[in-house]
Amino acid sequence: MNLNKLKKTLKRKQKQVDKYLARCLPSGKTFPQPIYQAMRYSLLAGGKRFRPVLVLLTGQMLGAKASDLMPAAAALEMIHTYSLIHDDLPVMDNDDLRRGKPTNHKVFGEAMAVLAGDALLTMSFKLIADKVKNKKLAARLVSEISGAAGAAGMVGGQVLDMFAESRKKGAREKLGLLSRAKYLKTTHQLKTAAMITASVRSGALVAGARPGQLRKLTVYGRSLGLAFQIMDDLLDLKGSKRQLGKTPRKDARAGKLTYPSLWGTEQSFRQVQQLVKTAKRALISFGPRAGSLRDLADYGLQRGN
Repeated sequence: MNLNKLKKTLKRKQKQVDKYLARCLPSGKTFPQPIYQAMRYSLLAGGKRFRPVLVLLTGQMLGAKASDLMPAAAALEMIHTYSLIHDDLPVMDNDDLRRGKPTNHKVFGEAMAVLAGDALLTMSFKLIADKVKNKKLAARLVSEISGAAGAAGMVGGQVLDMFAESRKKGAREKLGLLSRAKYLKTTHQLKTAAMITASVRSGALVAGARPGQLRKLTVYGRSLGLAFQIMDDLLDLKGSKRQLGKTPRKDARAGKLTYPSLWGTEQSFRQVQQLVKTAKRALISFGPRAGSLRDLADYGLQRGN
């Protein structure tokens, strides 16, 4: 993997996404000003733009133009940002900072933060409807992304995550997933991997991917999404590589169900390695043109070193 080349590619794509988002979102002077100010505050606060970059990398690998991919890419980032605004609220994670800045509700108040998230969610689908010229494709993108974002995807995963943290005896069992391992995997698949998979598939759909290509890219997206979530859990806990192999007790005491708290960090890292291998195998038929996607999977492992 050429890490320097990948970082340059990601940085270039991030800047393209940032410019597009700034153009398609009304200015903070647009009436009613408070809602647009709150939306812009969070949406333009920076970040890796991981999901829209995946749209661009996948679509361009298959021959699509960046201009055709941008509506879906921007829509996915709007949805991701809305989810962060709502996650930060006192009723959810109660966070004070996001990307080094005060969270939306700390600046604009809880009610405005809720509305800003709602507005970004609805604007994402309007963007696709307005900007994607092929209306059949627009409808399919809306179906794809809304499915991944809703109760059968990200929102459903958040529900499972909330129940997993509940101290009430039998809370998880009421949802019908008796195995802690199955429960955890399902939570991550819905909460994180669903939107990452939708990003990959959206880029492929815009590019007119064949059914066989779409199936392989779906495997890639699901494996990549789960690998990145497990690695995030590891990075949240381990602090340094010296801690690999130790089962962190903090999460177990708090009732937080994560891969490290369930399997230990060493076994969790091995699962990330296996998922990365699965993701890369799914790209074999695409040859050299899948280099950036392949490097991105490897980068998931590099984050743990």
